[in-house]
Amino acid sequence: MQPTSPAAPHRRLYTEEQRARRDATRWTLVQGILAPLQFLVFAISLGLVLWYLATGEGYAAATVSILIKTFLLYTIMVTGAIWEKVVFGQYLFAPAFFWEDVFSFGVIALHTAYLWALFTGQPHGLQMGIALAAYATYVINAGQFLWKLRMARLDMEAAQ
Repeated sequence: MQPTSPAAPHRRLYTEEQRARRDATRWTLVQGILAPLQFLVFAISLGLVLWYLATGEGYAAATVSILIKTFLLYTIMVTGAIWEKVVFGQYLFAPAFFWEDVFSFGVIALHTAYLWALFTGQPHGLQMGIALAAYATYVINAGQFLWKLRMARLDMEAAQ
């Protein structure tokens, strides 16, 4: 029988210095406002896209909603990079958020592919299909960030 190895030490999401910078920067508030706003726009837009696909009606409304969602995505990505620079000292791919950032680029790529499809006059069905793919990746990415938010809260509780 082999001896059991001790559990690997828990790696905290933030050092004390990073937590202090996170709590002090206005970019944390900006992210805290943009994230739920983007999710609200996503939910409305998803409904409009599905309505268009089901009925063939409402293409303009669905398109405008996707454009607003894409604008918010680009905005949260830029402000998130600034937040990451303030908190972790680098604009992207800080170890604590590396995989979330990697996946974010996939989300951005699909939203940008939608813009390409729209502005090059691709068929509406293709545009909406790309938008749905972008939205699916967005949901996964949002889940990654919600998981990190939970991890940060658990870290804070454990530190108290």
